Amino acid sequence: MHDSSIIDLHCHSTASDGTYAPKEVAALAQKIGLSAIALTDHDTIDGLAEFQAAGNALGIEAIAGIEFAALWEHFHRPEIHIVGLGFDPAHPVLKGRMETIRSSRDIRNRRMCERLSSIGLHLTLDEVAANAGGEIITRAHFANILLEKGYIKKKADAFTRYISPGLPGYVEREFLSPALCIETIKAAGGAAVLAHPTLYELDVAQLEILCRELIPYGLDGIECQYSTYTPEQTKEITVLAKRLGLLPSGGSDFHGKNKPDIYLGSGKNNLAIPYAFWENLKKRTRR
Repeated sequence: MHDSSIIDLHCHSTASDGTYAPKEVAALAQKIGLSAIALTDHDTIDGLAEFQAAGNALGIEAIAGIEFAALWEHFHRPEIHIVGLGFDPAHPVLKGRMETIRSSRDIRNRRMCERLSSIGLHLTLDEVAANAGGEIITRAHFANILLEKGYIKKKADAFTRYISPGLPGYVEREFLSPALCIETIKAAGGAAVLAHPTLYELDVAQLEILCRELIPYGLDGIECQYSTYTPEQTKEITVLAKRLGLLPSGGSDFHGKNKPDIYLGSGKNNLAIPYAFWENLKKRTRR
């Protein structure tokens, strides 16, 4: 039934930094004719229950996903992203890891409030949290409050003057290691995929070193199709995947209005991800 079906294994909702609610992502996927879709919000599984319930009601395969951020301690120490697919959202190892991420995020946000207040930009965590509307607090929410209170003239000033690395209001976030991200996904029965490898400022040789390091931890796949790839990059990564025995994955990285030129399922109208990608990755899951 799925032979010619199109899918999307990388997208975001309001549970992280997208503008569509989890159930709206599922509804849009069904409307445009996708047969399967994974919701891969940043470092959170909070949207999955709503997303999967909506998918089931609409008759679309709604895959549990997450996009973990990790720091790779080589070359220029890039932040890399590992996507988990098809895991059990209720697994205790995964839930424990989510708790760790949440508390380190809370500590960071509190310290950023303290730092900004110490230089005369008085704001409270409650104000920033209210601006985030119950979703994950990001630096953009700090910027919104600074603007609201008249401390800056435009939102961009927050980043250029206060809340970017090296500036007085910035606190570095804590990252999981790539190994820990993959181990968490595998413990919960999922498949682990290296997301959008072209975004890490690594050449092909460096990318191969990264993959070879991650494979023993349990890396299953790599995104061979992605919205911003050139045809050459798609080919290059597909060749690398074959050489290393990694399964191909792919996704649009849809964020709704936050990335208005990227469409669910089709990216920049350059994607047609086959169901076979998920079929093969699914064999690596324990559900």
